[in-house]
Amino acid sequence: MAEYQNIQVSDSIARSAQAMDELQDVQGEKMTLNMGPSHPATHGVLRLSLELDGEIIVKAVPEVGYLHRGDEKIAENMTYSQFLPYTDRLDYLAPLSNNVAYALAVEKLLGVDSKLPERCQYIRVICCELARISAHLLGLGAYAMDVGALTVFLHTFNEREKIYNLIEALTGARLTTSYTRIGGLSRDLPEGWTDELAKFNKEILHAISEADQLLTRNKIFLDRTKDVGIISKEEAIDFGLSGPNLRGSNIEYDIRKAQPYLVYDQLDFDIPYGEVGDCYDRYLIRMEEMRQSVRILDQCLANLPTGPISIDDGKIVLPNKQKVLSSMEELIHQFMLVTQGQNAPVGEIYFGAENPKGELGFYINSKGGGVPYRMKIRAPSFVNLSILEHMLPGHMMSDIVAILGSLDFVMGECDR
Repeated sequence: MAEYQNIQVSDSIARSAQAMDELQDVQGEKMTLNMGPSHPATHGVLRLSLELDGEIIVKAVPEVGYLHRGDEKIAENMTYSQFLPYTDRLDYLAPLSNNVAYALAVEKLLGVDSKLPERCQYIRVICCELARISAHLLGLGAYAMDVGALTVFLHTFNEREKIYNLIEALTGARLTTSYTRIGGLSRDLPEGWTDELAKFNKEILHAISEADQLLTRNKIFLDRTKDVGIISKEEAIDFGLSGPNLRGSNIEYDIRKAQPYLVYDQLDFDIPYGEVGDCYDRYLIRMEEMRQSVRILDQCLANLPTGPISIDDGKIVLPNKQKVLSSMEELIHQFMLVTQGQNAPVGEIYFGAENPKGELGFYINSKGGGVPYRMKIRAPSFVNLSILEHMLPGHMMSDIVAILGSLDFVMGECDR
């Protein structure tokens, strides 16, 4: 009886082993795992379909489109000015610089980009660099928290709150600012605002140094980021990367230097770039970019001219309210601008600006009139994410969090 039971157990084990062998032949000992679209480390609604061999990533397929917003089609059904608030919702961590990039694109189409008053250009640069510092502070804080350093997150958010106070005083809003206008700005700097900005510039340098001391030589942070997620120079170019992710791969390219706009060619600042192209290099570049932005802000404050903040053209910019109430011609200009928009010429243009995430570009195809016939937005986060499928295989599962944080993307402009 005991022998019969042993034979039954042996047969059962043999059948189980055979079943396991057949399963391994089918699956190849690999597991498919979904990361996102509701995962804190994906920084938004990004889904990664992963194929794993144990803890090693064999295949990674990023999937976007969960926001399905349709901004480009929306732009083709409203005037150029009406679309401006939608640009706030692209990289919603840097709405001020989104506004500026879009306005410069439309002004290039209208042929008035060279007519912008100097004060307007300086204020726009201030907006762009404040937005860069704000976006990098959030990226740095979230990145540090992703790899286990919560203290840095608290430091950076404290500084971002100061920036939001400045932005609120300037624009009346904290997040979705819609401050820039086609041909100028919605309002001038409020009284005492430049003094507050100068005070902030001193404080933020101290905060950056604190974050530097907490992270740059931290053993755990180094182990999580050094030689992880390496992007070679050739790969960065082939995949069309831009911003810190491109410069991290030892490529000294910045649109503010290569194709200057506004008054960037009159300002003195350096372009940091890495050597290895790993997560650590990309972190160091963003740290240094914040210091360079402070340097730019100080120069803007020192050289800020007086004068108008908008183009003197009633067909481009809304006229003064007092003139509208007292002049028929100005009333007609306002009516035409509000109802029909700026009358753009027939043609097509592309303008790219150096945003915190990389090159934010607008391609506009015009058939004439106040509404674009076609608009295409080159979103830097969308392009930067394209390298994930190529880069992730071969890394450990735990490296995904560090790699995603180092790319510093925002899904608002991916799913435009």
